[in-house]
Amino acid sequence: MLPAARALSFRRFVSAAPGRPRVAVVLSGCGVFDGTEIHEASAILVHLSRGGAEAKMYAPNIPQMHVVDHVKGEPSEESRNVLVESARIARGRILDLEGLYARDHDAIIIPGGFGAAKNLSNFAVDGKDCHVIPDIERVITEFHRAQKPIGLCCIAPVLAAKVLPGVEVTVGHEEEEGGKWPYAGTAAAICAMGAKHMVSEVDRAHVDSENKIVTTPAFMCETKLHHIFDGIGEMVQRVLKLTGK
Repeated sequence: MLPAARALSFRRFVSAAPGRPRVAVVLSGCGVFDGTEIHEASAILVHLSRGGAEAKMYAPNIPQMHVVDHVKGEPSEESRNVLVESARIARGRILDLEGLYARDHDAIIIPGGFGAAKNLSNFAVDGKDCHVIPDIERVITEFHRAQKPIGLCCIAPVLAAKVLPGVEVTVGHEEEEGGKWPYAGTAAAICAMGAKHMVSEVDRAHVDSENKIVTTPAFMCETKLHHIFDGIGEMVQRVLKLTGK
């Protein structure tokens, strides 16, 4: 658990500025192979700041599925907490996911990284037959019922596909194309879960206007970083526009 002194400091953090879009950003750890993809999280926060939004970061207070040595690319013999690790990205300003409610925010955005497929769900293990952790299912359902926009990038669109069958999402292309789209098989899993996959370029975002779901491929594509940054920027801009603020 986080120290009491840190929790008290959140009181100023959670008070919203009048007139600014209030966006919840849900993290899943720290590091592409076992948590949140850090470049994606950073890009989201930059674009939210540029768009005049107020971002509040959340993460589940649960153990990680495992911890990966990012030099070796192999699991290590240790355990870590998703909330504690996510605090590294949030610079300590992180809140427990159990306290996230749609009534307090205008939109929600979830970056990718394998944490979305290992800690927020078990998609990395069970694919189309995966389950989503209860608090993620709850918040996605709440925002959808409240008709508030949901943004997801990289592998995170599988969360919406599982919780909200029938929605349109993108993870990029549906063929690997010589390794440019190494996770292209995810599109088939999305369709198997009852959602619709829409082919998109990495620097674009797809908007499901009916459901207010905005998705972009990000690191599902092997490309230059600025293309990923641009796609995330379009996703954030579309989310903010859908808030009506």
